[in-house]
Amino acid sequence: MKDKTSIVICAYNEEPTIKDVVSKCRAYNPESEIIVVDDGSQDKTEQILRELNQELDFRYIQLDENQGKSNAMVIGVEHAKREIILFFDADVSGIKKEHFNQLLDPLEDEADMVLGSPSETLIDYRVNPFKSLTGERALYKKDLEPILENIQDIRFGVETYMNLYFQAHGKKIKYTLLDGLTHPTKYDKTTADKATREFINEGKEIAVTLLKNYDLITQRISNSFGEQGDNIKESFKKLHKDLNEKIQVLLKNNG
Repeated sequence: MKDKTSIVICAYNEEPTIKDVVSKCRAYNPESEIIVVDDGSQDKTEQILRELNQELDFRYIQLDENQGKSNAMVIGVEHAKREIILFFDADVSGIKKEHFNQLLDPLEDEADMVLGSPSETLIDYRVNPFKSLTGERALYKKDLEPILENIQDIRFGVETYMNLYFQAHGKKIKYTLLDGLTHPTKYDKTTADKATREFINEGKEIAVTLLKNYDLITQRISNSFGEQGDNIKESFKKLHKDLNEKIQVLLKNNG
């Protein structure tokens, strides 16, 4: 399975962790292709990666300026040569060899996409409402290629769109707990004011993604309820219209 995998790591100002992440990905996956997309970092990320690239085999792609997570992910996929894509965050720690097996093995017969949630987070995995937004995910490239154009410019709405798309098309999604993996909060990485602003901006991007893709939501609901799906779909469209108007006003008032 690993010899069929391209590991895509998107990084933006990840000086403290990027070396360990890339090194562990290579050490635990010697057969895999590794692609690192530097999304216009302004710290020492570029220097670290260029030096590391002299020791380890991986493809380094540097973008001149920061264009957002979704764009970096698409560029990574476009350069990938293997049939499976494994996205791995550049700011995690506690990476273990078994984490990669947990993400990849279910693709053989259990799932079309596997989402891995770090165990070391503020919210228990079992009740975490945001576990589907994880950056650790594995899927087949052929399933991702049809939506690359759709996700390229939606920044932090990318995981939301991917999840909706797979659910709407009846794809099987499996969740797994990556024991020992730690993902820092924004408040661990920057000032409180900046972290709060980033949370607000990401929330807006996710909300906009949901609003613009209500057709995927209604299709997902229709799939879930079978014959009653069409009636539920019509009711949801009416609700969506009202909700869309209210949220657009809210977004406008908040810049």
